[in-house]
Amino acid sequence: MKKIFLAILIISFVFPINIFPQDNKQQGHTNTNKFRQLYDEFASPNMFRTASGAPGPAYYQQRADYKINVELDDKNKKLYGDETITYTNNSPETLSYLWVQLDQNVRKKDSPSLDINSEGVSVAYIPDSFDKEFLSDPFDGGFNIEYVKDIDDKPLRYIINQTMMRIDLPNPISTGQSFQFKIKWWYNINDHVKQDGRSGYETFPNDENRAYIIAQFFPRMCVYNEVEGWQNYQFWGDGEFALPFGDYEVNITVPSDHILEATGELTNRKDVYSKEMMKRYNQAKKSYDKPVIIVSQDEAIEAEKTFSNQKKTWKFSAKNVRDFAFATSRKYILDMMAVKIGNEDVMAVSIYPREGNPLWEEYSTITVVEALKSFSKYTFDYPYHKAVSVHAHNIGMEYPMICFNFGRPNIDGSYSDDVKFGMIGVIIHEIGHNFFPMIVNSDERQWAWMDEGLTTFVQYLAEQEFGEKYPDAIYPNKNFPSDRGPANMITDYMSVDQNYLAPIMSNPENVYSLGPNAYGKPATALNILRETIMGKELFDYAFKTYSQRWMFKHPTPEDFFRTMEDASAVDLDWFWRGWFYTTDFVDISIKELNQYFVSPNPGEEMKEIMKERGLVRNRLRPLIFFENFENDLENNRDKDPLENSKLLNNYLNENYSSEEISDLQIPKYFYEIVFEKPGGLVMPIIVDIKFEDGEVIRKRYPAQVWRKNDKEVRKVITSDKKISEIILDPDEETADVDTRNNSWPKKEENTDFDKFKSRIQG
Repeated sequence: MKKIFLAILIISFVFPINIFPQDNKQQGHTNTNKFRQLYDEFASPNMFRTASGAPGPAYYQQRADYKINVELDDKNKKLYGDETITYTNNSPETLSYLWVQLDQNVRKKDSPSLDINSEGVSVAYIPDSFDKEFLSDPFDGGFNIEYVKDIDDKPLRYIINQTMMRIDLPNPISTGQSFQFKIKWWYNINDHVKQDGRSGYETFPNDENRAYIIAQFFPRMCVYNEVEGWQNYQFWGDGEFALPFGDYEVNITVPSDHILEATGELTNRKDVYSKEMMKRYNQAKKSYDKPVIIVSQDEAIEAEKTFSNQKKTWKFSAKNVRDFAFATSRKYILDMMAVKIGNEDVMAVSIYPREGNPLWEEYSTITVVEALKSFSKYTFDYPYHKAVSVHAHNIGMEYPMICFNFGRPNIDGSYSDDVKFGMIGVIIHEIGHNFFPMIVNSDERQWAWMDEGLTTFVQYLAEQEFGEKYPDAIYPNKNFPSDRGPANMITDYMSVDQNYLAPIMSNPENVYSLGPNAYGKPATALNILRETIMGKELFDYAFKTYSQRWMFKHPTPEDFFRTMEDASAVDLDWFWRGWFYTTDFVDISIKELNQYFVSPNPGEEMKEIMKERGLVRNRLRPLIFFENFENDLENNRDKDPLENSKLLNNYLNENYSSEEISDLQIPKYFYEIVFEKPGGLVMPIIVDIKFEDGEVIRKRYPAQVWRKNDKEVRKVITSDKKISEIILDPDEETADVDTRNNSWPKKEENTDFDKFKSRIQG
């Protein structure tokens, strides 16, 4: 059928005029359009990284293989170790020195990291904080390097700069060459409960046993690539890690009554497991529906009493991983079950003290299972043979195949929903880090959002799927209570004082609130892309393409941005710029609704336009005139919309044949909605239009509607029915910070919100 868009007929007679008098010309400007391409922000594509976002034909990455021996001194809380590193230079450059990370040095009592933040006297302190701040000696941590030698035991020259150690090579290593060297060290292990940290020990007051979660425990090679050269940015505490891939052979000696888990495959299981543990382990390998207890709570309680002076060495082998971590304690309960990922069996494992029960026994391992399934669904099949969840007090931290997770019940075993959902959420998140950055190996030291934001995004999807799989776990809630992901959960952060905001594309050390900036905001951005802008099918294909392109490689932000566009044919430069490179916020409003009536004669406004532009009636074809209801309120108050039909019928009878008229749709109502954008971010306009008979239609205008006017957009709605209400962003899917201006008729004024709006705009 033919459709007639009458409001356009007048516009077709509007001729361009010189709006700037000759004596008042404005100055020119560079391209500030928010839809311009990101050429200024992006590096040029090259043979290493292509314009499509894929690795190029000249892409390379270095390799670091480790043989490590460590021994835990449980009595004195020290860790001793030595390692042999084989470093292979695959770059096209010759290297005359190597850089090694000494992350434990952030804990030296004279570390500059202790003094980089502004501080003052608080008006009140909790006792632990007061003791730490004013009464306790600084913890004496950091690596004590005993030697650095080549493979022939000849000393190598080295210099330590804070958390980095440069090793000067006796002879440069060329492309394709390898260099072997040895390091011996020890350090004091920190109490991660009292002194914070991503690893350390916790002492349990009821039995004086300790649980150790050990990471960053050995000198580790820095990344060298064509983007940064050596990534030797100091470890200040917030920015995490950039690491090359390699194979690990690690021997860990601990008290003989300890239970231990670590990155990699346990190669001497029969030596460190009892016969009963081996029997249960073999059962667990065939159990796909529920966990099998390998070490029971009663057995762990008995072990707590022993404090053995004997030692036992656990041996692990890990292939193609970027890091290594382990956890050990005589307090640990151990359970496992199998999960099918693709065509392979993966062991889902949990270790936890009795203080974690009954919560951990009930939920930890099944959460590992569901996390592996969900993340594999949206990225690639999990390639390792196991994934381990370790109970740790107030810590959420990730390493290849193993992660440390919080969530502890009360002493009597009771726990709140917040504790339960917090534990399930953090396990999903930290297990998800096996995918980002343990396999899709981004530079955490520079771009926290590339692992935290992507993981948080898929975490949200996994949490909702967990809720569907285990509805009893979330009863009486209808959905898993995710605290990040949906658009309306980031609006509070996006509306804080601009003085305390940084773009997502910021180094984590320079961000005021790393949680919402690196986790919440990018997760919300990706959720909006998937749900609102791209659609699930296009987004999921592009996201999986990125994940699979960069498995076991080192992607940059540009590789992600380019791949998402290349695999979807959706131009997203405007989105990346607004959400990732600025601190702009979303605020779109309904400025006004105008109703128009067809008129046989021009109104005063039209007369002025015709006079100014030299228009005459009956030029080419008769003009159709509209009168704005708002502009002539008194005269049009009682105007019957049927008059529109009458006047149009007269017009049509004069200009169309009966056959043509029968194919036309003739509306009774003509409306113009004026949308305004006080916020800086361009977003799609999503609006529900409700008519007086109760019918609701949804209109979706793409973000590109703002490309020629960044402040205001007008849209015409024609209908046979009268509009009674309009709601903008009805499902709160665009992260609009001011929902008060999202409706017509407008809601009552809110003084508190006016103050809030003044703050975010100022």
